[in-house]
Amino acid sequence: MRTLGVIGCAAGGVEKLRTELVEPAVERGWQVAVTLTPTAGGWLREIGEVERIAQVTGLPCRVEPRLPGEGRPHPDIDCYLVCPATANTVVKLALGIADNQALTTLGEAIGTPGLPVVVFPKINATQVRHPAWQSHVDALRAAEVHLLLDDQFAAHGPRSGSAPGIPWSEALDTVERITG
Repeated sequence: MRTLGVIGCAAGGVEKLRTELVEPAVERGWQVAVTLTPTAGGWLREIGEVERIAQVTGLPCRVEPRLPGEGRPHPDIDCYLVCPATANTVVKLALGIADNQALTTLGEAIGTPGLPVVVFPKINATQVRHPAWQSHVDALRAAEVHLLLDDQFAAHGPRSGSAPGIPWSEALDTVERITG
């Protein structure tokens, strides 16, 4: 069975991670191992979703790193999907900053030959217009990270508000396309 590593960040929609991404991935035949950023973990714990995700996947939903000597809680991953990704996570990933379990996991994935990483940012137009944004996108593309960006939005986005709604099913379609 193929294993999809899902990284959830504290962006709009993360509260639907189980219903919009994890359950559909399981229905498509994936084993799903979820890791959350600390803020996303706090949000989802508060509403009982961390436990529901673990119930659906049969695996612990990771937020904190494991202690020395503890076994790995997730199996080997065939592809990582960061969904939703915050601008903060995209920037840190591009710069190689690994200051939480989710970013450590992704940094190692990018350094692993042949391990695909798909990043689906959920950001707003003002974040995209920051002068450093394009350099971070370029760095991730150079590392062969698959970014799901609306290029028209990135170049000419609305004055305010969040990115247009690329359906989360498209993120799963991308994962399946690149993993064959």
